[in-house]
Amino acid sequence: MRLASFQAAGVASYGAVTDKGIVDLGARIGNRYADLKSLLAQDALDQAARQIRNPADFKLSEIEWLPVIPNPGKIVCVGLNYEEHRMETGRDKTENPALFLRVTESQVGHLQPIPRPRESTHLDFEAEIALIIGTPGRRISQQDALNHVAGYSCYNDGSVRDWQRHTVQWTAGKNFARTGAFGPWMVTADEIPPGTKLTLSCRLNGEQMQHADTDMMIFKFPKLIEYISAFTPLAAGDVIVTGTPGGVGSRRTPPLWMKPGDTVEIEIDKVGVLVNPIGED
Repeated sequence: MRLASFQAAGVASYGAVTDKGIVDLGARIGNRYADLKSLLAQDALDQAARQIRNPADFKLSEIEWLPVIPNPGKIVCVGLNYEEHRMETGRDKTENPALFLRVTESQVGHLQPIPRPRESTHLDFEAEIALIIGTPGRRISQQDALNHVAGYSCYNDGSVRDWQRHTVQWTAGKNFARTGAFGPWMVTADEIPPGTKLTLSCRLNGEQMQHADTDMMIFKFPKLIEYISAFTPLAAGDVIVTGTPGGVGSRRTPPLWMKPGDTVEIEIDKVGVLVNPIGED
């Protein structure tokens, strides 16, 4: 099942994406589950599944996509989690994942512009796989970790590199408004069995920039969930952005930055394609 958050006629909602359009779950069951985060928190995916048989309420051309979870409690991002990317950055190996946080305002949905901020021209792409937590937990074991995942989505961890390098902390460069794209939808975990190898790609103006699969990750999904949940409780709707492969623009010769007029695509097989034009702030 594909679930998304969207806006239609100025009203925010969420729904199930079908081949014929989107079934508006907000209109149909919103009295019980106000948004997608609430649906996950109340373990009500079965309620959403029952609505898929209904006719679509909107064509996809009639909606404006929002980030899959517009209101996550936390967005935990993983740095340097593919060996090729670690090597291209010249960073040392670490025994544990390198983590940083994103704020909600740094996200944007599918087909929405990623604005290049006026403070920099060094806007870079990072193709990533996002995990959306469904079942909350603390100190989750690796053996049980994937039982806490509600679904998977595409993420572009757009990075303003010069601001990222102002200090040893990455917060500023990773949190410019609307630079992190998240979508178009989440594919529920029942459609991607544990251990499935996922392939991840980034294209800029149709040219492939990044390509890898999850076998190439340094810290796999269960390890990330175990490590993160050791220090913070994971709640329904929380997002873990699991790292980018090699090939980022900042490590090319010469560096390749996204600019207004460009189009960037993040594709995960079995999940979908996230597309964003690059605009101006």
